[in-house]
Amino acid sequence: MPTTTAERIAERTPMELDPSTVPMLVRAASNGDPQAWEALVDRFLPMVRGIVGRFRLPPADAADVNQTVWLRLVEHLGDLREPAALPGWLATTARREALRSLQTHGRSFPVDPQGSTLHSEVDEAEIDREVLRQEQAVAVRAGLDELSQQRRELLELLVADPPVTYDEISRRLDIPIGSIGPTRARALNQLRNTEALRAWAHDGPEGGRHD
Repeated sequence: MPTTTAERIAERTPMELDPSTVPMLVRAASNGDPQAWEALVDRFLPMVRGIVGRFRLPPADAADVNQTVWLRLVEHLGDLREPAALPGWLATTARREALRSLQTHGRSFPVDPQGSTLHSEVDEAEIDREVLRQEQAVAVRAGLDELSQQRRELLELLVADPPVTYDEISRRLDIPIGSIGPTRARALNQLRNTEALRAWAHDGPEGGRHD
């Protein structure tokens, strides 16, 4: 499966809304603003569907799980300790509801890369790793949005696939080749200290969860 720029950066370092927009939308939606709610659903529905899809549920069950995740959010929207951690909360809730559906129906989760075998039990460690990876990628996307355009573009070029040469990076960004390394180090340090990455690291993989 192809990786995104954010995922490639996340692999090399310990959300497309502006990071400050997510808490604003969460507060507005919790106060009954239907447009804010629709904006949140539009932004995060693909992520929720992607996580649920990895459990290989029948279409009707997957639809039920997806609906349950959003119902849970309606119930707990005003309770989130850190609105910026909403992506992690959604990812964890999607995972839990999908597991609950599997267990309720006595099904197993396919983990063989070729999809040819089934484990008799759900491989929760594997699912945890996937959820963590998706949460981190979401946080990195938000963190990138907090950087200046030049630093964001530099990090994206440095992890581009196929690779981009330093000569080409220098030409595109109009910076000396010798400054690419130091600028990269400063950009990564800034990325680690963005609001989005700090919130992700503080709340951990389960980002302000509520059962």
